[in-house]
Amino acid sequence: MSRFTRFAAIDWSGAAGPRQKGIALAVCEAGREAPTLVRPGPLWSRQEVLDWMLALEGDWLVGLDLSPSLAFADCGAFFPGWDRSPADVRGLWALVEEIAGEEPHLGANRFVDHADASRYFRRHGGRCGDLFPPGAGRFRVVEDASREQGLCNPYSNFNLVGAAQVGKSSLTGMRLFHRIDGKLPIWPFDFAQDRPCDPVPERGPVVVEIYTSIAATAAGLPRGRTKIRDGETLDRALAVLGSRPHVPLARYDDHATDAILAAAWLRAVAHDPDLWAPAALTPDLARTEGWTFGVR
Repeated sequence: MSRFTRFAAIDWSGAAGPRQKGIALAVCEAGREAPTLVRPGPLWSRQEVLDWMLALEGDWLVGLDLSPSLAFADCGAFFPGWDRSPADVRGLWALVEEIAGEEPHLGANRFVDHADASRYFRRHGGRCGDLFPPGAGRFRVVEDASREQGLCNPYSNFNLVGAAQVGKSSLTGMRLFHRIDGKLPIWPFDFAQDRPCDPVPERGPVVVEIYTSIAATAAGLPRGRTKIRDGETLDRALAVLGSRPHVPLARYDDHATDAILAAAWLRAVAHDPDLWAPAALTPDLARTEGWTFGVR
C-alpha cells in the first residue's frame, strides 16, 4: 500500500446552506513535510469538494470523515419493513439521491423528512421516528469494532441530534458518493467480490472513509478529547505521526486541525496491510455497510 504518493483528508459537513464552515481539506505528499490546507480562505461548498475530487490525477489516498452507509447487518436491511429498502450501498446512495435530488448544495433534509424514511431517524425538536430503537440507535459492525478497540466513541448515523452526531454529514456524503461512483475507486465497496492481498488498484486515486478521532488517538491525544485548537498541540501530534511542524494557521479550529492531522495519519499508516484487510470485513459488509479505514 506504500504506492500512494499523495494524501488528502476531508473534514465534511452536513450543515444547511451553500457553503459550510465545517469543511476543511488538507493535503500532503510522501515524506515528512506537514500537510497544508487547500484554499484556507473562502468557505468550501460540498459541490466544490466533489469537483476537486473528480479532478484528481495521480496516486492519491483520500480520506473522507463521514460514513458512506448505514447499519445493515443487525437487521438484514437498512430500513427494515420498508419495501424500498435497498439491497446494497449503491442502492442506498441512489435512494437518497432520488428523494433528495432536487435539494440544492447536496443537502439531504428531504430524505430525513420523507414520510417513510423519517420513521427510522431521531430528528431535532423531539421528533423520534417510531422505528428508531430505544437507546443510542443502530450501529454498523465497524462502529462496534472501533468502540471495542478503544479507537473512538461512535454515534449512530440514524441519530441526527446533538453536536457530535454524524448522521447529517453522512447522508449528504451519500450524495457525493453517488456522484463519484464509477469515477473514483471507493474502498471497500469496489473490492467486495473477494479479499485479495492487494485490495486496491496498482495506480491512481482511492477513496476511503475515515474518522478523524482515530487519527487523533493514534497521534497520542486522549480518547474523548481529540480536538486541537492551538498550533503547539498540533505540532506535538504531528510529530508522533512522523511529520514536521505545520505552517502556522491564521485561525485554529477543529475542522482545520482535524484535516491536517488526518492527512498526516493517512500517510503514516497507508502502508499497513492489516488496515486494508480487517478480519471482520466480509464481502457482504463490503457491499452494504462498508468499513472505516484504520479499524482493524
